[in-house]
Amino acid sequence: MSDYSSQFLTVEVIAHTAVVTFNNPPAHTWTAQSLADLRDLVLSLNEDKNIYALVLTGDGGKFFSAGADLNVFADGDKQVARDMSDIFAQAFETLATFRGVSIAAINGYAMGGGLEVALACDIRIAEEHAVMALPEASVGLLPCAGGTQNLALLVGEGWTKRMILCGERVNADKALAINLVEEVVAKGEGKRAAIALAEKVAKQSPVAVAACKHLIQKNRVMPIEQALPQERQAFVDLFDSLDQKEGVQAFLDKRKPVWLNK
Repeated sequence: MSDYSSQFLTVEVIAHTAVVTFNNPPAHTWTAQSLADLRDLVLSLNEDKNIYALVLTGDGGKFFSAGADLNVFADGDKQVARDMSDIFAQAFETLATFRGVSIAAINGYAMGGGLEVALACDIRIAEEHAVMALPEASVGLLPCAGGTQNLALLVGEGWTKRMILCGERVNADKALAINLVEEVVAKGEGKRAAIALAEKVAKQSPVAVAACKHLIQKNRVMPIEQALPQERQAFVDLFDSLDQKEGVQAFLDKRKPVWLNK
């Protein structure tokens, strides 16, 4: 537990990693408040120079997150729909631009907005019993928190259409095969595996990691011929950082670098 925790999000800081556990039982559905809390948490972590990575997981072993609570939309109020889609966007788009590395430890069902929050992360690790789906069209809705776009970036148009248009659920092994997740681990091991990966992040310069992540995600918005000059300029810009000087000197001195994140 840390000062970052809120009603629906339990936060534990382990070294340079913030471990966020969804805590809205039984299925960790999203509410306007929990989404606002996630948005504000990521913004705060962006300002914390001690945090290099972020791990997201669900409390317990059955649900990562079941997405939005459909009771919110039961009366058909379009303003409620607009407000909820806006706060979903704020939360997950803020997560997608977290300056460090975000890792989803999918420890059970990840449905609708529960999968979309994982799609907003940089890396996804699924436990072997996890099930993933974007079933919104089965209730007359659609994924409005990045699902139609972010899923296609990972698995291509065909599997995106199978999951969204046909309502297909995928298990962990299928998710690995179609590149929806990067790793599958045993039940109960997702959080541990994600923290171990986050420890590898901490060995990298956080300044360089932030620059690399920003460049990698350029492919979403611009052609490569525009991104390549920006890559070269970002390389030069790193020479203004203390981490660049420390990293090179540590290598020459044959010692581990001490990152300052500046």
